[in-house]
Amino acid sequence: MNLLIIQGPNLNLLGKKSSQAGECITLDKINKALRLLVRNQNINLKFLQTHKIERVITSLQRNRNWADGILIAPMAWAKFEYILKETLQLIKLPVVEIFFNEAFFMGTGKKDSMLTEACIDSIEGLPEEVFTNGINRLIHHIQKPV
Repeated sequence: MNLLIIQGPNLNLLGKKSSQAGECITLDKINKALRLLVRNQNINLKFLQTHKIERVITSLQRNRNWADGILIAPMAWAKFEYILKETLQLIKLPVVEIFFNEAFFMGTGKKDSMLTEACIDSIEGLPEEVFTNGINRLIHHIQKPV
């Protein structure tokens, strides 16, 4: 199974945001935890963290035949990037979108997302939990019998 993980704008600053909440969570720590989570499950992860929507669209189009599912932390893109919604709908892969709760809020939440109708699920919570829950939700959806 191949999963594409898209990490939106400012997620590279998660460590700064987490220190304001008295935590020590970084995007690197989350990515390592996700790799550890799927290590013995024959699951390949491909990560893309960017601020540029053009890179995301290109990655989605190029990986549409490689990926079995997509986990996306869209941040502000969830509110403004209709091209992202259109691309997700066109490639027809299962997508789980994730957002952070109040302590780690980055300006856009689940209730603000216009991407939701292109997704099988939308999850909100603490950074480490939502990434893990999102991956597990995606794996469960892909593996369930048709």
